[in-house]
Amino acid sequence: MTSLKAKNTDNKTNKEMKRREFIKKAGLTAATYLAAPYILPSGRVFAKTASRKVNHVVFCLFAGGIRNIESVQKAEGNLMPHLLKGNETISSDILGGMQQVPRLNIPKLQTQGTLFKEFRYKEGPTGHFNGHTTALTGTYTNINLDLRTNPAYPTIFEYYRKHSEPTKNALNAWWISDSLGPYPALNFSNYEGYGANYGANFMQPASFISLAGYRSLGNAKNFSQSEFEQIKAMREFLDDSFAQKFVEANNAVRNSEANAYQIEQFIKRNFERAIAGEYNDPLNAGAATNNDMFNIFAAEKVIQEFKPELLVVNMTGVDVCHSNYTQYCNNLRKADYAAAHLWNTIQNTEGMKDDTVMIIVPEHGRNLEPNTIRDSFGRLALDHTSDQMSRELFCMIVGNPSVVKQDHVISEVKGESIDIVPTIAHLLGFYESIPQGLLRGKPLFEALV
Repeated sequence: MTSLKAKNTDNKTNKEMKRREFIKKAGLTAATYLAAPYILPSGRVFAKTASRKVNHVVFCLFAGGIRNIESVQKAEGNLMPHLLKGNETISSDILGGMQQVPRLNIPKLQTQGTLFKEFRYKEGPTGHFNGHTTALTGTYTNINLDLRTNPAYPTIFEYYRKHSEPTKNALNAWWISDSLGPYPALNFSNYEGYGANYGANFMQPASFISLAGYRSLGNAKNFSQSEFEQIKAMREFLDDSFAQKFVEANNAVRNSEANAYQIEQFIKRNFERAIAGEYNDPLNAGAATNNDMFNIFAAEKVIQEFKPELLVVNMTGVDVCHSNYTQYCNNLRKADYAAAHLWNTIQNTEGMKDDTVMIIVPEHGRNLEPNTIRDSFGRLALDHTSDQMSRELFCMIVGNPSVVKQDHVISEVKGESIDIVPTIAHLLGFYESIPQGLLRGKPLFEALV
C-alpha cells in the first residue's frame, strides 16, 4: 500500500509538471495576442545611486505630431480641456466633426505641475521614429534611421536597468506602444555595454485587448506574406522568452520563472476579459473610443498589476493630420482625455499615488504651412517636414507638490526633447551614475522643487 507521504510527493510532482507545461503552452497561446514582449534578466548588482525624488515615473509620448498652434496656443479653442486651463469653446469651423468625449471630474493637470509652452525638438528629421528615438535615448538622431535595427545609443530603459536598484527589476520597466513596425526596437540599443540585457517589457495592446486585433492575429489570411513572416518571427521570439531560452550573454543570468509565470497569468486574465467583451469600451468613452485609449488602458492595467518604476506609453492617433485636419483635432481631444484618465488611475493606485511623476510631451510638431489635402470641412491637412513649426512642442510634468512645482507655466523657449531622459534619471536617482558624454541634455530642474 502506497504511503500517504509518497502520495503527497507524487501530487506535488504532478502539480509542478502541470505548472511547467502551462508556462510552455502559454507562450504559444500568448503569441497570438501579445506582440513581442521582452522579459528581462534579474539578480544583477547595480551601481550605487543618488537619492530618488519619486519611486515611479510614467512617460506619456503624446505622439503622432502635434502643433503648439492647436494645443497650448488653442487656435481652435481648448482641445485639451483636461490638461490645460482656459476657455473650452471649440472653433465652429470644426465643431461638427467633433465626437462627444466624456469629462473627468478631476483638477486640470496644468494645475498639478509645470507646463513648458515652448519646448523644442531641435535637431534631426521630424519623423515619428526619429522623434520617439530621441525622446527615449536623450540623443538627437541626425540621419534617417534604419527601422530594422535598434538605436545606436542606450534607451532610458537601459539606463534605468543598468544604473538603478529596482526591487523587482524584471517587472519594473515597460514600453507600451500603439503600433508595431519599428517601435519594439526602442526597448534597447546596440550600444556596447548596454543592449538587450537591459531592455524593457514590450506590449502592443490593440493586438490582444481589442477583439478585432485578436481576430486579425488569429487569422493569417488577413496579412500579406511579409507581414505573416513578421508575426511568425514575433511568435518565435515570444516562445523563446517565456520558455526561458534567453540567456544574458555576459553572466548567464536568466529571467525568473516566477516573473514569467506572473506575466503569463496577467496576460491570460486580461485576454479572457477582452474576449468576453469587458474591454470593448475600456475608458468609458463610448463611440469616441480609439486605439490611443486601448493603449492607455493597457498601461493602466500594467500599473495596477505591477506598479512599475518606469513605464513609457505612446499615443499616435493624431497622425491622421496628413489627410484629415478635423479628425486630427478630434483625436487630440481623445488623447487629452486618455492622458488625464491615466493620471487619475495613477492617483487612485496604492503604491503609485503621490509617488509618481508623469511627463507628457509630443515627439515632434507639424508644419506651419498646410499641404493640398482638404477634409470634409474644407480644412487643409498638415505634414511634418522639419520646418521650424514642426520643432515646436509643449511639455507637461505633473506630480506631488513636494517634487514638482504646481500650476507653474514657463512661457519662454526652454527645454528640449533630449532633456526627458536626464529628467527621468534624476527623478529615479541614477542620473549621476550614467557615464559622462552619453547624454547632451540636462534634467528639467525648472519644473522641480
